[in-house]
Amino acid sequence: MKTLEKVSSFVGNTFAIWVLLFAVLSFLFPSGFTWIASYITILLGIIMFGMGLTLSTSDFKEAFKRPKEVAIGVVGQFTIMPLIAFGLATLLPVSEEVAVGVILVGCCPGGTSSNVMTFLSKGDTALSVSITAVSTVLAPILTPALILLFASQWLAVSASALFISIVQIVLIPIVLGLVIKSILKDKVEAGVKSIPLVSVIGIVAIVAAVVSVNQAQIAETGALIFAIVVLHNVLGYIIGYGLGKVLKMGPKQQKAVSIEVGMQNSGLGATLATAHFSPLSAVPSAIFSVWHNISGPIIATIFRKQQENEDNNDMNTRFTA
Repeated sequence: MKTLEKVSSFVGNTFAIWVLLFAVLSFLFPSGFTWIASYITILLGIIMFGMGLTLSTSDFKEAFKRPKEVAIGVVGQFTIMPLIAFGLATLLPVSEEVAVGVILVGCCPGGTSSNVMTFLSKGDTALSVSITAVSTVLAPILTPALILLFASQWLAVSASALFISIVQIVLIPIVLGLVIKSILKDKVEAGVKSIPLVSVIGIVAIVAAVVSVNQAQIAETGALIFAIVVLHNVLGYIIGYGLGKVLKMGPKQQKAVSIEVGMQNSGLGATLATAHFSPLSAVPSAIFSVWHNISGPIIATIFRKQQENEDNNDMNTRFTA
C-alpha cells in the first residue's frame, strides 16, 4: 500500500508532464488512442467518485461559516469565465464548434487541481475546497443554463439533456463517494491516498482521446484554440484576483478566488462536448487540461514568492523597529 501511495504521490506531483506527454503521443499516433473516446463519460464518473471520497461535510459547512467569501468565489466562477469565453468566441474567427467548446469549458465549475494550486500558493486552501465543492454541486443547474444563454446562437443547446448528463456523471458519483466515505470512514482512507493516481490516469486518458479523435482539426486550427485557451485562463486568474481585491478580501483569500476562477473542470467540458455537440467542441477543454497544468504551478509560484517577499518585509520592518 505504501508503494501505491508513493506512486500516486509521484504521478500527482508530475501531472502536467503526463498530460503533455500523452497529448503529444495521441497527436502523433492518433490510432492508438481513439478507442478511449467511448469511455470518456465513465472515466469522468470515476474521477468524480474519487472527488466525493476526498470531500467531507466540513467542506460544505465552511460555506455556511464563511458564506460571503464562498459566494464571491462561486459567483466569480460562474460569471467571469463564461463572459470571457463568450467575448473570445464572439471576437475571434473560430468555427461554431470551437466557439461552443470555449463557452462550454467557461461554464464548467472549478477543477480539483485548483485546491492543490491554492495550497502551493500559500492561499486559503479551505476556502478553495469549499468553492470547488459548492460550484460542483450547483453545476447541474448553472452550467446548462449558462451554456444555453451564451452558446445557443451557434448550435442548438438542450439544457435538460445537459442537466441529466451532469447529474449522472458529476453529482451522483460525488454523492456516492460522500456516502461511502461516511459509512466506511477510516476504512476508505487507504484508498483515498491512491485517488491522485486514478484522477491523473482519467484526465490523461480523456485528453488523449479528444486529441486523437480531432488530430486533423488540431493540426489546422490548434494554434488559435491554444491562444484562446491561454487568454481565457490568464484573464480568469487576473480578474478573479481583482475581484477579491475590490471586495476587500484578505491576500490568502484573493489567491484562492483567483485560482478557483481561472481553473476549470475541463474533464467535464470535454465529456459534455463529446456527448452533446461534436468531437471538435471538446478540443478547447482538452487543451485547457494541458495548459492549466502548466499555468497552475506558475501562478502558484508567483503567489508564493509574493507571500514570501511580504513576510520578509514584515520581518525586516520588525527588526528595524
